[in-house]
Amino acid sequence: MNEREWAYWHRDAAPKTNYYQESLKELEAIHSEFQDRRPRLLLHACCAPCAAFPLEFLEQTFDVTIFYNNSNIYPAEEYQRRLGELKRYLQEVWPEIPLIVPPYDNAAYTKKLEPQKDLPEGCGRCFYCYALRMDEAYRFAAMENFDFFTTVMTISRQKDSQKMNEIGRSLAKKYPSVRYFYSDFKKNRGIDRGQELSRQHSLYRQDYCGCLYSYQGRHPQ
Repeated sequence: MNEREWAYWHRDAAPKTNYYQESLKELEAIHSEFQDRRPRLLLHACCAPCAAFPLEFLEQTFDVTIFYNNSNIYPAEEYQRRLGELKRYLQEVWPEIPLIVPPYDNAAYTKKLEPQKDLPEGCGRCFYCYALRMDEAYRFAAMENFDFFTTVMTISRQKDSQKMNEIGRSLAKKYPSVRYFYSDFKKNRGIDRGQELSRQHSLYRQDYCGCLYSYQGRHPQ
C-alpha cells in the first residue's frame, strides 16, 4: 500500500450513498447479465455472526467462496475461536461453500498498525485495517479469476459502510478484472436477521473488533 492509497482511504467520507439500494440495483443488472451461469464471488469474512446474513443475501445470486484473512485478530486463540465458529456455521448451513484460510501472522500485522495505536477506535487505524484485509482478499480474487469481491463488514453498526465501500471502489481500479459488489448489509433489517441467525445457531459473539489495540481497550490490564 503506498502513501497515495492510504491518503485516499483516510480522507473524510464523501456525501453518503445508500449502498443497500445500490446493491439491489446491481443484483438486478447481474441477473440480466449472467443468464447462463452464476457469477463467482469472493467474500471476505471476519467471523460467523457477521457472515451469516450476507451469505443468505448473496447466495441467492452468486457462487460464493469465503476468504478468512484476519491476521489483525489478537490473540491467536481468539483468531482460532472465530475461525472455528465460522467453520461450524458453514458445515451446519452452507456445507457446499468453500472456505479459504491464508496464513495467520498477527505479529507482522500489528507492526503495520502500531504507528496508529493511539488513535481512537473507529477512525484512521480501523480504516487502514479494513483496507489491508480487503486489499489482500481482492488480490486473491483477481489471481483466481473471480467475477466479484465484497466483504461482510458492512453488516456491523460499529463499522463505517461508507468508508468500506470507498475502499472497495478504489480497489476495483487496482484489480480491474474483478468487480466490487457494493453493500450495506445492516440495512433493511439485515442486522436483525444476522442476530436472529446467530441466536439460532448459538454463535459466539466477540466483545471487541479484533486487533491488539481494540482488545486492550476492552480488556485493560
